[in-house]
Amino acid sequence: MTSSPIDPEWQHDTQDIGRLVRAVYACISGPAGAPRDWDRFRYLQHPRATSLRTVVEADGSTRAAVFDVESYIADVEPFFASNDFHEIEIEQRVQGFGEVAHAWSLYEARPSPDSPVLLKRGANSIQLCHEHGRWWIFSTIWDNERPGLTFDLW
Repeated sequence: MTSSPIDPEWQHDTQDIGRLVRAVYACISGPAGAPRDWDRFRYLQHPRATSLRTVVEADGSTRAAVFDVESYIADVEPFFASNDFHEIEIEQRVQGFGEVAHAWSLYEARPSPDSPVLLKRGANSIQLCHEHGRWWIFSTIWDNERPGLTFDLW
């Protein structure tokens, strides 16, 4: 999971779904070249977590790019090294039943949290499980707005 000591704040993140989702955004946000908090990110993810990004090809077709936690980190690190990127949640809806939950999290990406420049908007579909006294992110699937695809979730 992580080789660093567990920060007590991370444990608080895993007790509330809304806080957990916002913590993931904090982990991946920052100025170009700034180190991301990958140890915290790993701690929030179930050991078998996956991520799926919708990729739009040049011809307009789409495909799924699927990652485990480590391959996701390897995929995004070059982008974060050269780009200011802050993902900010703008709305969240959570539904749960027993030990499972689903969160829709709508987000905007900007060069800085207060920048008027909008890089993109999108939606995360996040599946969570409660295990060993905490919430884990088990799966995150996302897509970004584009011509012909805008928010119409609720």
